[in-house]
Amino acid sequence: MPSETTNEATRRQWRKLGFFYDRDDSAKEWKIVGSREGLQTFAHIIRRYASNPENSALSEHDHYGPYMYLEIGTWSQPQITNHWIAGPLDSLLKLSSIVEQRIAAASAGDRLPLRSTFAPASPYDLVLEIRDDTFDPPSADYNCSQP
Repeated sequence: MPSETTNEATRRQWRKLGFFYDRDDSAKEWKIVGSREGLQTFAHIIRRYASNPENSALSEHDHYGPYMYLEIGTWSQPQITNHWIAGPLDSLLKLSSIVEQRIAAASAGDRLPLRSTFAPASPYDLVLEIRDDTFDPPSADYNCSQP
């Protein structure tokens, strides 16, 4: 069991990231959970990655968050797998726009699946869960949610 010092550091990292994520292998989905602002941060991370020409080679990737298992990467076609969310840079730019558009029209409590609009043939889904503006990302992390 992690120490309280480790848990506090993890809480700080979630807050810095601005949203919570988890991969549910039984449901075959990536969950990105946050307030509208936090999910905008997720869209900006994708856009920043896709706007960097150094990321154009296949298999380039970046890891995010306190556990570093959320991976955005470059691949020949859009895909969402247990490994990553990836695609050609132009497809990732489109994904960031889709995320922005979908959360702009969403309300707290909405659950927005994105596989069909980004990577319909993928084995995993990418699901945005909209929370209210007071959402604190570490509160969704079972491992460190206790203050």
